[in-house]
Amino acid sequence: MPSRKIYLPALVFSLAMYAAGWAQATMTFSAGIEQSQWYLSSSIFECSLTHNIPRYGRAVFFHEAGEPLKFYLSTARNPMRKGQAALVLEAPGWRPGSMVTDLGYVAVAEQTQPITIGQSKASQMMDSLLQGMMPTFTRKARFGNETVRVEVSSINFSQFYEDYLTCVAALLPVNFRQVERTAVFFRVDEATLSEADSQALDQVILYVKADPSVTAVFVDGHTDVTGRRIYNRRLSKDRAEAVTSYLIANGLSPDMITTRYHGERYPVVDNRKPESLARNRRTTVRLERGTKPPKVDDSVLDITEEGSF
Repeated sequence: MPSRKIYLPALVFSLAMYAAGWAQATMTFSAGIEQSQWYLSSSIFECSLTHNIPRYGRAVFFHEAGEPLKFYLSTARNPMRKGQAALVLEAPGWRPGSMVTDLGYVAVAEQTQPITIGQSKASQMMDSLLQGMMPTFTRKARFGNETVRVEVSSINFSQFYEDYLTCVAALLPVNFRQVERTAVFFRVDEATLSEADSQALDQVILYVKADPSVTAVFVDGHTDVTGRRIYNRRLSKDRAEAVTSYLIANGLSPDMITTRYHGERYPVVDNRKPESLARNRRTTVRLERGTKPPKVDDSVLDITEEGSF
């Protein structure tokens, strides 16, 4: 439930526009009672609640898998001046007398998504919409002395809220960016996966199974610089194959996986410090979309170029 505390000066600035003697014109963007609509878009990858604002653009609550809720305004032509906009939760015109809650200032950028708000304030905005309140952004116009108001209507919001919660509950725990490149690390002279390694790979497996656009998985084994070269090649092969075996045993198709090993030839950091050696004892997993896995001959694995880490 949103806080009922009222803060200044943002509230003073917003409420001042209600005064009859306001000297400058106000440009208001809002969906009237008959125009106010919300639309839910749902999948296991993202959930969004979108509200069209006539002559302005869209107000969107967006929840991506693996990320917190955010809210943003989208417009083809931003009428607000760059800087700080006041954000308040107020009653619509047909509900006078309700208390106004000030959420402070939010940044306004010169782009097609001029305002983006994080989870805390976005959640407060959602709660206020369920109570019939209207989040309102106020800022000076980009050109001239007008004041710009962008209002987010609560009408029809509650009709989609339960379905939105159902969508959020079904989201994957990770998104593509979070698992696109994954590294697991090994102890000296070892090629055994730890419990933490298995958990990281489980996230990769879960995502690949859910997203048919992922068509190729590249597994690359590495060592640090200690040890003889031929030994390191064999050890990097064991590390790569340990990861590949885990992926296949847990449901990924062998046909989409390319396994390679490189010994010590591609350090991710300098090998002179103990902590650097630890970071180089790794196997990396890289996901690609729309790529057909190449056929790799074991006899040329030692000269294969690494493409990710």
